Amino acid sequence: MAPENKNRATAAAILPLVGGARNVTSIAHCMTRLRLSIADRSLVDDEALKALPAVMGVVEDDTYQIVLGPGTVARVTPEFEALVEEGRAEHTLTAGELAAQGAAIKEARKAKNATPFKLFLRRIANIFVPLIPALIGCGIIAGINGLLINLEWLPSITPALAAIASGFMALIAVFVGFNTAKEFGGTPILGGAVAAIIVFPGVANIEAFGQKLSPGQGGVLGALGAAVLATYIEKWCRRWVPEALDVLVTPTVTVLLSGLVTIFGLMFLAGEVSTGIGTAANWLLDNTGAFAGLVLGGLFLPLVMLGLHQALIPIHTTLIEQQGYTVLLPILAMAGAGQVGCAIAVFKRLKNNTSIRTTIKSALPAGFLGVGEPLIYGVSLPLGRPFITACVGGAAGGAFIGFFSMIGEKVGSTAIGPSGWALFPLLDGNKGLGPTVAIYGGGLLVGYAVGFLATYFFGFSKQMLTELNADADADADAGESVAARGDMAPSPAGDDDGKERQPAGV
Repeated sequence: MAPENKNRATAAAILPLVGGARNVTSIAHCMTRLRLSIADRSLVDDEALKALPAVMGVVEDDTYQIVLGPGTVARVTPEFEALVEEGRAEHTLTAGELAAQGAAIKEARKAKNATPFKLFLRRIANIFVPLIPALIGCGIIAGINGLLINLEWLPSITPALAAIASGFMALIAVFVGFNTAKEFGGTPILGGAVAAIIVFPGVANIEAFGQKLSPGQGGVLGALGAAVLATYIEKWCRRWVPEALDVLVTPTVTVLLSGLVTIFGLMFLAGEVSTGIGTAANWLLDNTGAFAGLVLGGLFLPLVMLGLHQALIPIHTTLIEQQGYTVLLPILAMAGAGQVGCAIAVFKRLKNNTSIRTTIKSALPAGFLGVGEPLIYGVSLPLGRPFITACVGGAAGGAFIGFFSMIGEKVGSTAIGPSGWALFPLLDGNKGLGPTVAIYGGGLLVGYAVGFLATYFFGFSKQMLTELNADADADADAGESVAARGDMAPSPAGDDDGKERQPAGV
């Protein structure tokens, strides 16, 4: 089957299981998940969705999220959108249906607004997640360029690679401003225009708070604040400026007022906050490295499950912009190592459970590459205890890397998103590539080992082993027993593997 036909078939299989085109009110996707707003939740067939070969799991948060995996989700989403549009075109809503759909949407939005903190984090993610592919691409190119420079190879090419790798980071504030205005309901290009002030070289001639400004001062945090301010000024103008003058007055007032506040306030304040973030991260690892690594590595999987990891995105981005790499990501990536070790232990302990072992065999290669959702939603989380022991493995790996940070060997990543083995091309540090790679690799091995041992010896009660390690004919009953205790039953990962690649993937 051609790839495009396969993606369309996946979309066609999903659509009726979420209630059809009329039950889908909005469609979006992140690195691994198809995110849908659903009008009537009762029309969604969770179990049938989990049983689809391409679906690795489902997550219900502010949106209904179907885990498809990196690459796959970006190809399936356009096909799904097209099918939804076709489905809507084939049916004209009656007034009653339209009113009911509107009421459902209103209730869904009301539910979202009931958790303002999570809504804020979701907005932050919506601003920064679209930038991750560029961060990854430019980060890998920067790594290749650094290697060529160290080896003194292709000296005529390295300046070009440096320009390619650095161009995006030099202007990242503009992209943040654009996405921020878009997310907060303003005109995206006005948000980008105001944020562009931050990186404009001419600000070096301006003095604020008794000191000269420097281009880039305030970075992504300043750009975010400037674009939010521009959005509110624009909305104020739309309410008060006559329509005949709107096209001239609104953009002018928006850019002028928010630009002045940015130059004479936000750049300095955001610059101080950015510097504070860098100082705090370095102090934390320099003075409490092993403990900090243990806590961060151990808690990252639960943070992902709660959606709170999104709060780390601007911190990672600020550290990359300020120092060239984020020292937090390699530590957080150890959560994925603990997950891999856990999965191997489950595979060894459940020798007769064909269903779970098949899931692990399918998902484990992706787990080594930092793609953890198939293992989380198909193995450890439904089983319960192994999810905790996976966190123990992540804590051990994080403590290992944190210890080396404490003795002056910093390990960082030049981009956010990948983890596991996929993070090797993005590694950077203060002691050269060799020690950096060795420390990160050592952390992975520690995470694998501790995750395996903790799960093998403490991941199962006797009752769990009896129920789950029954003969092959009892696999179905064992799966039902797991579903009764956990959040969802294990489902085969199929041909696609995926993971929520947030700023420190799992």
